[in-house]
Amino acid sequence: MIVVRDLVKRFGRQTILNGTSFRVAKGEAAVLWGPNGAGKTTVIRCVLGLHPHQGEIEVDGHSLRRDGKRARALIGYVPQELAFQENVPVDETIAFFARLRRCNVREVARRLEEAGLADAARRPAGALSGGMKQRLALAIALLGDPPILILDEPTSNLDTEARDAFFACLAALHKAGKTLLFTSHRLEEVQVLADHVLVLDQGRVRTGCVEMLSSGGFRLSTPGLHGEAWEGCS
Repeated sequence: MIVVRDLVKRFGRQTILNGTSFRVAKGEAAVLWGPNGAGKTTVIRCVLGLHPHQGEIEVDGHSLRRDGKRARALIGYVPQELAFQENVPVDETIAFFARLRRCNVREVARRLEEAGLADAARRPAGALSGGMKQRLALAIALLGDPPILILDEPTSNLDTEARDAFFACLAALHKAGKTLLFTSHRLEEVQVLADHVLVLDQGRVRTGCVEMLSSGGFRLSTPGLHGEAWEGCS
């Protein structure tokens, strides 16, 4: 569903991504794993069409370069840093994004209900807890029912209880058939949700299974479209 081939991104003289390639199949949950500064957010922004880049990116067969509008319409996005208008009520906040996606009023109410925010609909967005803000961001990302969700460190500012609740929501969406690509540096999140792991290291991706990440196995095998593979993953 998402195919990245030979992605190169430079900022000035610094090369952040150097021939990054990977694939996320329909219905998979893949984690883009790596330390802070590895380039995870840069990959995400390239896939979203927010950064000019070299290489090819396809979303469900649509080239981001040649058919970007259609490709981006298939993606719901939850950013790491949320920027809601503090004094605007929750229902007006999501209604604004619904108009951008040409969704109807009934979907706004349904998404708020699904996110557990119906009782907070008239509360200012700035008055929400961190977990509630993250659920609002997820409700907005789901407007129009996109088949793909991309999330950049979605629980970085949440406490343990809110983080567990948020990942339970993601697990339910994955079970319902959503394709997920998310960034993380928390092993427990990977173990809960990911089908496979995309390790970003020195501008390239190595692909493997969750078990190999847990055990610290990093030996490289044959390169391919999925990225360089770890030995020992079935």
